[in-house]
Amino acid sequence: MDTSTLMASLFFGLIGMGMLMYGRKAFRPVPIVVGLILMVVPYFISNLIVMLAVCSALTAVPWFLREA
Repeated sequence: MDTSTLMASLFFGLIGMGMLMYGRKAFRPVPIVVGLILMVVPYFISNLIVMLAVCSALTAVPWFLREA
């Protein structure tokens, strides 16, 4: 694992932790689920470009599903 992959996984893990904390406080299921997925996905994806694409798409999910 190189430095850029490690930093990207740390960055998206922190975003996931923030979404999880927000979702638990606001009782919203979508940020809770997306936050958990963002904290776990970087463990399984070792390619930087694929990780950036997947995690960026996951980060945008709560904005598309605002009503849930």
